[in-house]
Amino acid sequence: MKVVLFCGGLGLRLHPATENIPKPLVQVGGKPVLLLLMKYYSYFGHKDFILCLGYKGDEIKKFFLDYDEYPQEDFMLSNGVRKQLKRNEIQDWNITFAETGLNSNIGQRLTAVRKYLDGQDVFLANYSDALTDLPLSKMIQYFTKRDKIACLTAVKPVGFTFHYVSIGNQGYVKSVSPLNNTPLRINGGFFVFKQQIFDYIQPGEDLVIEPFERLIKKDELIAYPHDGFWASLDTYKDKQRLDELASNNGSFWEIWRDHLKDTEKQDA
Repeated sequence: MKVVLFCGGLGLRLHPATENIPKPLVQVGGKPVLLLLMKYYSYFGHKDFILCLGYKGDEIKKFFLDYDEYPQEDFMLSNGVRKQLKRNEIQDWNITFAETGLNSNIGQRLTAVRKYLDGQDVFLANYSDALTDLPLSKMIQYFTKRDKIACLTAVKPVGFTFHYVSIGNQGYVKSVSPLNNTPLRINGGFFVFKQQIFDYIQPGEDLVIEPFERLIKKDELIAYPHDGFWASLDTYKDKQRLDELASNNGSFWEIWRDHLKDTEKQDA
């Protein structure tokens, strides 16, 4: 199943981390968030990626063209020749680099790569700015059973410092609660789509406004609730929080780690 990753935003709220690189290359725990997301999808068997490029897209191209795992992985130097001790993690990936415009919105970027989705009755998509331990296979099964056009991941707004205010008659405040303690959920940015999604996007439209409203009216948009780990990389404060988790062995998004340990044991 192909995976469309939106990589063209300016990432202004992540400044200064995005001063010289695009948002998807901002590192979390020493690795770009884009690479972490691709490893996540690869873990579930989805290794055919379409990168929707925009702002500083050339830096993303350079990253993969010059990709080298040696700085962070064990290797052997024999007679001056480097020998990798583990299989290159991206060697069986297919990556399409698509220029989708500097100022395009998500709907325009998705429409621009439609030609690369021929033959894909169902495909995956992602904002490329959040990490999670979402059980992707279960989400896809959930989507398939309901036979709808689109599915989004609905998550609790963890990490937000805002408070939800309930207001009664005459403006009296009934309660004040941390946002993540309310029943409210937000769009987590992990999607499953059928090809028919393109029938709902008109030229120039963003994805989650008019197209999603049309899907809602037809009962064709469903949500997969996820109560596990989810964290956005939207601001510099988000990056600091994720880096702190990573430095304290809290990289809950690296769900492939246990699998790699088991593989290494078998190889040994």
